[in-house]
Amino acid sequence: MPRVEEGLIVKGVTADVKPYMAKPEIQAKLGFPETLVDNWEEAAVRKLGELLEKYKSLQVYLDTCVRCGSCTDKCQFYLGTGDPNNMPVARAELLRKVYKKYFTTEGKLFGKLAGAHRLDLNVLGEWYAYFHQCSQCRRCSVFCPYGIDTAEISMAAREIMDSIGLGQKYVNEIIGKVHTVGNNLGMNPKALKATLESTEEDLEEETGQKIRLPLDEVGAEVLMVTPSADFFASPHVESLLGYAKVFHQAGISWTFSTAASEAGNFGMFIGNYGQMQKVASRVSDAIREIKPKRLVVGECGHAWRVAYSFWNTLIGPFDTLDPKYPSPQHICEFTLDLVNRGAIKLDKSANDDLTVTFHDSCNVARGSAMGDKPGGQFTIPRDLIRASCNKFVDMDKDTIHEKTFCCGGGGGLLSDEILQIRIQGAMPRMQALHSVMESDGVNFMALICAICKAQFTKIMPKYGVPMTTAGGVHQLVARAIELGAKA
Repeated sequence: MPRVEEGLIVKGVTADVKPYMAKPEIQAKLGFPETLVDNWEEAAVRKLGELLEKYKSLQVYLDTCVRCGSCTDKCQFYLGTGDPNNMPVARAELLRKVYKKYFTTEGKLFGKLAGAHRLDLNVLGEWYAYFHQCSQCRRCSVFCPYGIDTAEISMAAREIMDSIGLGQKYVNEIIGKVHTVGNNLGMNPKALKATLESTEEDLEEETGQKIRLPLDEVGAEVLMVTPSADFFASPHVESLLGYAKVFHQAGISWTFSTAASEAGNFGMFIGNYGQMQKVASRVSDAIREIKPKRLVVGECGHAWRVAYSFWNTLIGPFDTLDPKYPSPQHICEFTLDLVNRGAIKLDKSANDDLTVTFHDSCNVARGSAMGDKPGGQFTIPRDLIRASCNKFVDMDKDTIHEKTFCCGGGGGLLSDEILQIRIQGAMPRMQALHSVMESDGVNFMALICAICKAQFTKIMPKYGVPMTTAGGVHQLVARAIELGAKA
């Protein structure tokens, strides 16, 4: 497997790997300056001051680092690229030295002797490169003795850059699509309806049963909000088929919504709560229209983090939903409950050609929870996998649960112009996967994240691993569920 060999660590080796900048019309759609403003240094420092006032945790993170080195070898992008600027402490220092220059007495008096540095064009260039080589996965914070969250520092830097007209094309373009069309893919309501109808036909051909994928059905018990990638891209759509079979077999009415045809919320990636709230408001609009009793979220890591940790603040409270159920509820928890109650039956032997492992999505593992017990975000998906297949193997204990590595494409990095970084950032996970493939014959890595699915199917061939090795947890459920079986 490819790896960074000793002696190949080179500072600045990835400084020129940067995502495309957002065009003026993309920036304008989000209300950001179209290009770099004339007084950008003054405006950026003013924005940093606003963020320090708004988020006290940000100042704590900038003040408390003692450079102990605990985080240095914990970031997959440092391990993969060998660029010391990708050490979390070094990445945070890019913002910290500017903070010291303008907001601390020692920085104002002693300048570089105190580690302070003016925000000039060179520093701004470093910000744009290295804060876009962070997937905001928070693995470094697990190992930091002070709990410094570099993801929050990265988000702040991106918010500052957007505020002065230096936005990232991939993320900002997608947020604009959600605002105008309703989902990341830019799929209009007519196209969404046609796609669901076509998928229903495929399901009938496969199963001989009329399994529905309802859209905008007022009064349905469950409103299902899932990443738009589920609607057509492989392997995402295989999980969509799993959701549909589960609802069909359990006899629970459900529906998608054209208003909330996207669970993803890229507003989090740029640290902008205004954009997050505007994207999330489409879900509250759908709740008012559909009037469901329950709200269930599909397989998407950062979407679940936003739903679990932020929806109640952004668009809650969910007073009209049935208080007997979690609001929101993850699809894995929903399905496992049906299995445990005997409401649906799974035939494990349907997956006997697979030896399965599970990749903990970083945003689920470290940014949320699941179910009513501590650690449910780790046990519930695994319990559902074990209920769906006979052969399951976990990867190395230092690469799973809260210590999981990011796939390398999260946090808005899923664009091809920085594919090099994505491949290198995936190296630690691919090494752990390769180990269980050799030792236990693993040939399927189950995922509960749309970005992980897109990332792994893209980069696995670069590591000599078939792209079909990656797939969803409900892809396994779809194969194992016994349709027509009596509960």
